[in-house]
Amino acid sequence: MKSLPFAFSFRLILLCSVALQAQTRGNQQQQQPENPKLLQRPSTAVTADRPAEKAASPQQIELAVPAGTPIRIAITKRVRIARAGAAVNGKVTDTVYAFDQAVIPAGSKVRGHVARVERVSKLRRTMAYADADFTPAHQYTVTFDKIILADGRELPVVTTATRGTQNVIHLISDPARATTRKNAATKAVDSAKQQVKDTYHRAMTEIKSPGKMQRAKQYLLAQLPYRRQYLEPGTSFDADLKAPLDFGPVARVPEQLGSIGMEPAPDTMLHARLTAAVSSATASHGTPIEAVLTQPVFNASHQLLLPANSRIIGEVTHAKPAGKLHHNGELRVVFEKIETPEGQVQAMHGSLEGVEVDSAANMKLDSEGGARTTDSKTRYLSTGLSLVVAAAASHPESDSGASDGVADPGSRTLSGGSGFKLVGAVISLASNSKAFSSALGFYGAGMSVYSNFLSRGKDVVFPKDTPVEITFERGHTGAPPTP
Repeated sequence: MKSLPFAFSFRLILLCSVALQAQTRGNQQQQQPENPKLLQRPSTAVTADRPAEKAASPQQIELAVPAGTPIRIAITKRVRIARAGAAVNGKVTDTVYAFDQAVIPAGSKVRGHVARVERVSKLRRTMAYADADFTPAHQYTVTFDKIILADGRELPVVTTATRGTQNVIHLISDPARATTRKNAATKAVDSAKQQVKDTYHRAMTEIKSPGKMQRAKQYLLAQLPYRRQYLEPGTSFDADLKAPLDFGPVARVPEQLGSIGMEPAPDTMLHARLTAAVSSATASHGTPIEAVLTQPVFNASHQLLLPANSRIIGEVTHAKPAGKLHHNGELRVVFEKIETPEGQVQAMHGSLEGVEVDSAANMKLDSEGGARTTDSKTRYLSTGLSLVVAAAASHPESDSGASDGVADPGSRTLSGGSGFKLVGAVISLASNSKAFSSALGFYGAGMSVYSNFLSRGKDVVFPKDTPVEITFERGHTGAPPTP
């Protein structure tokens, strides 16, 4: 009888153990997912697949040319500046980029008109009359309102154009270095750059700039007291966009965007434009200066490093204003960092390698990129001739065989021309007065001496939107790009 409770207890414990195991197995089966294959995939694989799928998808980039971007245009036909509304036809000479793509190629046709012709002020008219100029040039405004692409598309635009520049020259700081500088990155994009240059040259060959005979004719016409004012073919304008141009989105894969903000190869040429004017007359050491990249920069594998419209920031390191006795100005700048539109910053040390300016500026770049104005050597010749003419006009008439009271006709003509150009020459010849001719001759000689040697010199002035070329060198700090 004693063994009965023990056997009953053993059976009860055994039944409870079996029930507990069955309940545990049931709970485990409820926790299992419906798809048993997911148990065979590590949890890290799930999190790794999703970013991979996201990274593989293309990214949409909006191609837009922001407001304020200048479009460089050259006139193709002669236009008379007489009244508002005269049609102006031209062609784009510098390709316009948005992000990494050319959106307005060089050679695109442009249509515009003369928007306003201003009246000449009394002060300017009086000063012109004093110089025997009875038709002083009018200030004018030209606007361009349509761009016609090669495929026939017409882009309506709203622009504000600067005053036209007829003779634009390209200055280089060191021609020998510019010729020999080649690196892997520049070699890789040479073919693309050559295509752009070919398009530019094709556009410019259709723009007939004045030849030597035409320039000589224009010079002679400029001496006349009465003449018409024209815009000659080849006159260059910078037309600033008042509103942005949208060219729609484009797809770019991660491989095309992964290198943005990385450092270009040393000695890479950056093509840019100044966002504001800078002058040796007003700038000083430390004055900030900024340029905007006008062409994207790629590496040797044609991966984008710097998109168009990246900011290049620097400062003035030396500024010497022009002074009296014809002392000319000097200006030197350095660029210290690049900031992409996405906010990535790259340290650099860059100087001016090239710049496009008006030939009348008489500017030169030294081997380190410093700019200074120079004087034409003809000033010595012109001043010397004016002094000789004045002395000849005042020479005793008996030495030239002329009668008393009448100066030599040749001397009278030269003296009058020295003082008041063609009008002075005619009046002096007709006056038959030695005193009058001598007065005109000495006036011309005095003005020549003053303007060439005693007056204030010329400052170095880079107007807004001046095209510049900057040599990229690694920054002194060696700081990595800032995200």
